[in-house]
Amino acid sequence: MFMLGIYIIVQIVDLIQIWGNLPLMTATIFLLFTNLALGTKVINAIWRKNTILSMLEESNDELSNESRELGKEIIRRSDRETTKQLALYFALSYTTVLGWASSAEKNQLPLRAWYPYDTSKTPTYQLTYAHQTIAVSLAAVVNICLDTLVTSLIAQCRCRLRLLALSLRNLCDDLEISDKGVMTDASNTIVSERLQNCVLRHQTVLAQTRLLQTCFSASIFAQFCVSMVIICVTAYQLAFSTSFTRVVSMVAYLTVMMLQVFLYCYHGNQLVEESEGVSGAAYDCPWYTCSLPIRRSLLLLMTRTRRAARLTAAGFTELSLSSFMSIIKASYTFFTVLQQMEES
Repeated sequence: MFMLGIYIIVQIVDLIQIWGNLPLMTATIFLLFTNLALGTKVINAIWRKNTILSMLEESNDELSNESRELGKEIIRRSDRETTKQLALYFALSYTTVLGWASSAEKNQLPLRAWYPYDTSKTPTYQLTYAHQTIAVSLAAVVNICLDTLVTSLIAQCRCRLRLLALSLRNLCDDLEISDKGVMTDASNTIVSERLQNCVLRHQTVLAQTRLLQTCFSASIFAQFCVSMVIICVTAYQLAFSTSFTRVVSMVAYLTVMMLQVFLYCYHGNQLVEESEGVSGAAYDCPWYTCSLPIRRSLLLLMTRTRRAARLTAAGFTELSLSSFMSIIKASYTFFTVLQQMEES
C-alpha cells in the first residue's frame, strides 16, 4: 500500500499538470483509475476481514466434510474452474507488466508520472524505473488476489448449491419401499430428516450470499464504473500505439480489464442458474413414493427455491452476462466520444 500510495500521488500530480491535453491525460488515467479502484478494494477487504474469514471457514467446513464421490467430483470441478481462471488472470496481467517494463525508450519511464527530480539521470532513472515496475507488479498481484477472493467465494456458494441439488436428487436413495410402491414409516422419517437438513443448508447458502452482497457490493460497483472508463481509455491509447511491445502489452491489459469484469458477471450469472436448479433437483427425486406431509414440504421447498439468489453491484445492476455486455457497450460509447473530442 505504501508503494502503491506513492505511485497514485505522482500520477495524480502528473494528471493535474497535463490537464487539457487529451492524449497525455488518457496515458495517465488508464492506470491511475485501476490503482484507485484497487485501493478501495484493499480498504474494504481489511475493513471486512472478520466477516470474510467467517465465510471462508463456514464454506470450508461444509466442503471438506463432503464424503460422497459425486460430491467430491463437484468440488474438484469447481476448484479446477477457479484455478484456470486465476492462471489466465495472472498470465495476462504479467504479460502486460512485462510489456510495459520492456517498452520504455532510452531514459524514459515505462508509464507517465510526475516526480520532484530529474528522472533522466543516473541513478534516479534506474531507481524510479524500479519503483514503477515493482509498484505495478505488486498492484497486479494484490488486484488479482482480491478479485479472485470475491469470485471464489461466489464459486463456493455455487458449489454448495450443486451439492444441495445432489442431496435433493438422492433424497430417497437406499430407503425401503413397501409392496404398494410407497415408503415405509421408518423411511419417511429418514427422508423428513434429510429434507430438514437440506432446508437448513439452503438457508445457510442464502445467508452467505447476503453477506457477499453486504461486503462486496459497493466495491464491485466501483470496479464496474472504473472498468468502463479504463476499457475506453485503454482502447484509445491502443489506437495510437506504434511500438509492437507496447501494442501487445496494451492488448493484454485491455483483455485483463474485460476479464476482470467478466469473472464477476460470469460467477454472478452462474449463481442464479445454480440457485434456480435446486428447485428442479427437488422435483427429480421420487417424491411420489413419500408421504403426503413430505410432499407438501417438498412443494414448499421448490416454491422457495424458485426465487434465486442474486448478487448486484450496489443495487444498480445484477451480476450477469447481460450486465457485462452493457459495460462493454458503454465503454465503446465513451471511446467514440473521446475520438470525437480528439478530432474537434
